[in-house]
Amino acid sequence: MLNAHAPILETRTLHWPDEAACAAFAASLAPRPALADAYIELRGPLGAGKTTFVRHLLRALGVAGRIKSPTYTVLEPYALPGLVISHFDFYRFDDPREWADAGFREVFAAPGLKLAEWPEKAAGMLPPPDLRLDIEPLRGDMRRVRAEAATPRGAALLR
Repeated sequence: MLNAHAPILETRTLHWPDEAACAAFAASLAPRPALADAYIELRGPLGAGKTTFVRHLLRALGVAGRIKSPTYTVLEPYALPGLVISHFDFYRFDDPREWADAGFREVFAAPGLKLAEWPEKAAGMLPPPDLRLDIEPLRGDMRRVRAEAATPRGAALLR
């Protein structure tokens, strides 16, 4: 799976003045049917709010209990009735060969929602995302988010 430069079908710039706006955006995605089989990339520097967004999205989808960052485990799986969710964090990913050894190719080939933080660390191994969120921290809790849909599924998520 190569993360080739997919054409961008739709782009939006979002402004999150605070964490509540992040939560509201996540909640707006949760009921969309296209989300059930989407691959979403989350990009931004440390502390940008990637994991915070994922936590809000998982809560909006109905995940109960602790939602851990997969910084050390690389993958945290979640199962809901009718939905499998795979939350990846490639921050500590050192060697793209780990991808095949860990069975991630099979995870990405299977149905379900895939969320990946630090996808650039697994460059060349990931498929093109349906939706890419570039989160840029501004003052305080403010964030500017560039949302790019690279597939019809991603465009459906932005509508």
